[in-house]
Amino acid sequence: MADGRVERGNQTRRTVLDRTMSIASVDGLEGLSLGKISAELGLSKSGVFALFGSKEDLQLATVRAAVDLFVEQVVRPVRQDPPGIAKVWKVCERWLDYSCRRIFPGGCFFYSVSAEFDARPGPIRDEVAKVRGDWTRYIERVLDEARLAGALRDGVDAADLPQLAFEVIALMELANAHSVLHDDSVAYERAGRGILDRLRAVAAAPEELPERPPAVNSPS
Repeated sequence: MADGRVERGNQTRRTVLDRTMSIASVDGLEGLSLGKISAELGLSKSGVFALFGSKEDLQLATVRAAVDLFVEQVVRPVRQDPPGIAKVWKVCERWLDYSCRRIFPGGCFFYSVSAEFDARPGPIRDEVAKVRGDWTRYIERVLDEARLAGALRDGVDAADLPQLAFEVIALMELANAHSVLHDDSVAYERAGRGILDRLRAVAAAPEELPERPPAVNSPS
């Protein structure tokens, strides 16, 4: 019986977080309310309060659930790929696809909540900043793995990689922002072309990269 209650609690938690991630990507984390969510999902208000306790706890749990979904969509599919420039591109391609397919209705969840909390000190901002920092370091690490594998041309060293990572992430996020605002998928192809051009400029074997990014459909 105890195991059954735990599983029901876990299922309720998953149901709530699925909904809060969608809401927050459009309306922001401040748009979340324990009472509103319980009413919308037809759940016991006391049960939802028991799972999260406060609005801030719900916001933090939503950010962490979004991280898990992001990792599943973008990071995990490339984990077994060998280090190299092709893996760097595949990570970027997965990110563009994640945003374009509207895994979160508002586009990239972390772009949305970063804009909401970037100038508001507190636990939510700290958590979002940590997640964003982890993503930047991941891109830098994938680039450095490519360098150590001999996939970057001579003269490109570790000190160059933070700038390259910054430029690649900037192109991805601009595509997300433009597409969400204008409902225009062409931004993803433009970002993809820009990223490929930047990667070719540092690749020891540029022919390992595609000539063009794949065509994308309108965001769903």
